[in-house]
Amino acid sequence: MATPPMFSAVTDDGSQVTGENATAIVPWWSVTKTVLAATALRLVDEGGLTLDEPIADKPYSLRQLLSHRAGLRCYSALPAYHHAVGSGDTPWPIEDMLARVDADSLAFEPGTGWAYSNVGYMLISRLIEDATGDPIEEAVYRLVLAPLDMRLVEFAVEPTDLEQTAWGNPKEYHPGWVYHGLLIGEVGEAALFVHRLLTGELLPPHLRYALVDAHPVGGPLEDRPWRQTGYGLGLMIGDMTVAGLAMGHSAGGPGSVGAVYHFPDLPTPRTVAVFAQAGDEGLCEWEAARLSQAG
Repeated sequence: MATPPMFSAVTDDGSQVTGENATAIVPWWSVTKTVLAATALRLVDEGGLTLDEPIADKPYSLRQLLSHRAGLRCYSALPAYHHAVGSGDTPWPIEDMLARVDADSLAFEPGTGWAYSNVGYMLISRLIEDATGDPIEEAVYRLVLAPLDMRLVEFAVEPTDLEQTAWGNPKEYHPGWVYHGLLIGEVGEAALFVHRLLTGELLPPHLRYALVDAHPVGGPLEDRPWRQTGYGLGLMIGDMTVAGLAMGHSAGGPGSVGAVYHFPDLPTPRTVAVFAQAGDEGLCEWEAARLSQAG
């Protein structure tokens, strides 16, 4: 099978990008989690949220939500979810979704395990709104996107919002199925965002450390470049073949995938974003690792 065309962007300094179709607008999918994590940590810095105290009436903390260690299940594991998305159904009401994943019954005691959960990040989005009194779009823009000069990144709210992306929205996918929110933006801005977050001063040193303090998840992944995997706060962190230490996030949703990673241990630290109209995140991860070494 032929490799699909890939849109890429590379930055070494956080101000300029080079790459193939770097100005293409794409769905950021789970890179949105990194943006939400940065927003939540900005509120921790301001005193609006706490990182390690239990959330009101819940047995888990914000840190555990951010690191997927709260014990919450994920709706993406439900066959009914994939059937509904594939059928073009309207997104379930949030309370219906929470009931379907039995959100009040945890899969494990918080802090004792690890399980990827979009539900956890939906709750983080709610916490941000409650702490700021603003819609998530306004809070994310004020606290993270504007300070990092990400002025073209926006949330997709309706199916028509996805029509402006590189591959359009021929199946009229509803972004409401991404319950924590779905950002769209240029490929180049995805690279710039991760680079500026990890090398700049948006967060004070102790919170930058918390961001990248990874919980070990596992070893090599079949057909993907990972030799070791872990998860920080909204960041996939591990060791990639050839590229070494990688910090960022892979992305995937109906019709496209992506990978946005910072490689801090290179002689010149570099951040690479790759997106493609495909279904295998590994394709973009391999290309990101390759571009990390390109002259």
